[in-house]
Amino acid sequence: QQQQQQQQQQHNIEQRSEIDEIVETNPIIKNCIKDCDDENDINKHEKQRKMGDNNDKEMLMKNMQSCNETKQNHAKNGDNSIQEQKGDDIKQRINLSFKYQLRDDSFHAPIPQTFPTYQACMEEQQKQQQQQKQQYDNKQHSKDETSSSKSIHKSNTTTKSTTTIHDRGDSTPFQTEYTSNDTTNTNTNNQNYKSIKMSTTTYTKGELLPVIDPSRVRLEIKDPVDEGALVQAKEIFQTIRGSGSVCPTKLIEVAERLGDIPKQEEPAESNGCRYIISAEECKKAFEDLSEEERSSLVNIHARVKAFAEAQRASVRDTEIDIPGGKAGHTVSPCKAAGCYAPGGRYPLPSSVIMTAVTAKAAGCETVILASPRPAKITKAAAYISGADLFLCVGGAQAIATMAYGIEPSSTNTSILPVPRCDVIVGPGNKWVTAAKSIVQGYCGIDMLAGPSEVLVICDKTANPRIIAADLIAQAEHDVVARAILLSDDKHTIKCVEEEVARQLHSLPEPNKSTAQAAFTHSFAVLCDTIDQCIAISDDIAPEHLEIQTANPQTIANKCANYGGLFIGTHAAEVLGDYGAGPNHTLPTGGTGRYTGGLSVFNFLRIRTWMRVDDATQSQNMVQDSITMARLEGLEGHARAAELRSLDKS
Repeated sequence: QQQQQQQQQQHNIEQRSEIDEIVETNPIIKNCIKDCDDENDINKHEKQRKMGDNNDKEMLMKNMQSCNETKQNHAKNGDNSIQEQKGDDIKQRINLSFKYQLRDDSFHAPIPQTFPTYQACMEEQQKQQQQQKQQYDNKQHSKDETSSSKSIHKSNTTTKSTTTIHDRGDSTPFQTEYTSNDTTNTNTNNQNYKSIKMSTTTYTKGELLPVIDPSRVRLEIKDPVDEGALVQAKEIFQTIRGSGSVCPTKLIEVAERLGDIPKQEEPAESNGCRYIISAEECKKAFEDLSEEERSSLVNIHARVKAFAEAQRASVRDTEIDIPGGKAGHTVSPCKAAGCYAPGGRYPLPSSVIMTAVTAKAAGCETVILASPRPAKITKAAAYISGADLFLCVGGAQAIATMAYGIEPSSTNTSILPVPRCDVIVGPGNKWVTAAKSIVQGYCGIDMLAGPSEVLVICDKTANPRIIAADLIAQAEHDVVARAILLSDDKHTIKCVEEEVARQLHSLPEPNKSTAQAAFTHSFAVLCDTIDQCIAISDDIAPEHLEIQTANPQTIANKCANYGGLFIGTHAAEVLGDYGAGPNHTLPTGGTGRYTGGLSVFNFLRIRTWMRVDDATQSQNMVQDSITMARLEGLEGHARAAELRSLDKS
């Protein structure tokens, strides 16, 4: 028995080590676990309260405190049992938080690898993942569906857990229960992907959109900058920049290591142009598109350009009379604009058009585009948008390059210079957001964007099938995206829930798994009236707000806070994503209460001026300035104004 216990203990330690390795090298899972740690004690408290111990709160607090002290003592003494238990908890939390397998093709973008010291480790891990993926795919291809179904049925164990939605100012989270199937393979020689198989949750109606009371909804303001990503972004900045502009050789080294550009065994002198996509290559990509693809790109470009030019025309130079002269303002564009567009596995040519075309419409002299591993459609979008320079790097290294530039080389003519950008705009992952927070102030930025959001206000006249499709369309963006439904009709909410479950079932992977994970952050609210729906929406200030009611324009006129507004059943949010005209780069996380989306105004400078032509007529203004300066205790100001006084002279 002792020998069996020792073997089990050793097995648990090895499993814990494998889990730690996965957690440490995957920031998404690491952050999820960090968030779950704070919920653990709360969930225990909730269970005890439901068992009837709510009358003795003092005893529960003592028990929780004692539990924490015990954990700390075990940690100090190096007790492996606590580590083993924590390993099991982490495994369970991973299973319940992410509804996809730990495979590289299950993510929207490759896992970033930012620290140079991790290079050898990461390369080895990539090789192992590719081998494991190949083994898994071969096994799945040859497996008979019937025998697979029976095998899974025998080895599945069902666990119950809770999804928590935190409310600001409310210590008791809202919880909904769902069932998760945790499939465990006991054959150690056949365990794929670090001995962990992510479960696929089977949802039933009512679980994807838990209905909460209106009083539980609060505006949740979170810092959009991830602390871990910020540390990694700073590391990249120090590596490629030094004290001045970006070093092109270091930029290429980092871009190769992170997979932005393919590795190439060549002398450093010939590497200079590898971070630039030529205009000829972009033009060829556009010409190689099919007629349908090219036509769609041209149409989207035309609509976005027309809207941006209308925005530019709405603000003009102006002047007014002042005592003795004139005063006014001028509207002028910044010189160089940097535009970021996400790339990689899911290219976003629409973001290329939304950013670059808007900068051109504002009148920027130079437009620099950055996108990692650009696809043919991305290059084609860069061509039609008129980008002057295309950087084929992404992440923090791209933001640093656009902010600080690359100086021309007197010894290596193959190194192309990159001018410093006056403003940098465009959506990106948390490493892009962290990098934008670093350069903010040195240059302008559009916003620090958080996870994407959609909120739908509907009544009994709405089409549940359409609403469900719109919610899923937003949820498939990211595992941390959020879909919210507000309605005054209970039956409509129920029908939408059923439609979400049905449509999710037919969604292909990895979109399905991503959307399912996003729905763990989503919810519905049954309101007494549509006016209450509007009040809650204004409190949340969603990125995208859809109005699907009997009188959508009337309801829309009452809404105050949002990033983009989509009025009526036919005004789908996805139409805004793909170039109806208004920009799709919108404020998130409640920031729609004080700012708007990307527009030509992000690239414009409104500068004021004044001129005094008649000193005699300006004397009242001069005397007012003298008086106010002395009231503020600024004698130097007063004396400077007195020199313009005809009485004193």
